[in-house]
Amino acid sequence: MSTYLHLRAVPPPALRNSVTWLERLFHDDLRTVCRRTGRHRAEVRDRCRPDQEVLYSGATAHPTPPGPGAQVVLGGRPVLHPDPHRQPFLVLTAAQVHQVSDFLETADFGALWGSARDALLPRYGGADAEPEARGAFAAAHQELTAFYTRTAGHGEAVVKWLAEQD
Repeated sequence: MSTYLHLRAVPPPALRNSVTWLERLFHDDLRTVCRRTGRHRAEVRDRCRPDQEVLYSGATAHPTPPGPGAQVVLGGRPVLHPDPHRQPFLVLTAAQVHQVSDFLETADFGALWGSARDALLPRYGGADAEPEARGAFAAAHQELTAFYTRTAGHGEAVVKWLAEQD
């Protein structure tokens, strides 16, 4: 099993603090999600590994320093699940999404990779696998940047959820 980060952009008026509502946001098909949130488009960014957090925090995962860099992957206000074994949902306000977007748009991926490579490479095959690992993290960085830029441009909030998948 692998853990992936799932993100959904949600208009602030449609956002609910209900765990049931948030679960449906991630489990329903995208057409249903768009209808329920009053949107004509759906933003989805799946399969970002939590290790991406190391790239932005400049340190090992948890705890992350305050600020937009820390909010990219695992930042946000938690909405706790009643089952203590389940991950909380994380909610970023539209203002926080804008800050994250600005951070990602101005971040130098090469510098981020340089700071995080020693912590990340052992998990991804070592120095011999650096080109593939760096490429995967660079692609995820580009996708996250595009996601947050589009979402900030629409003035939307972001809900995040870490989920395990086969």
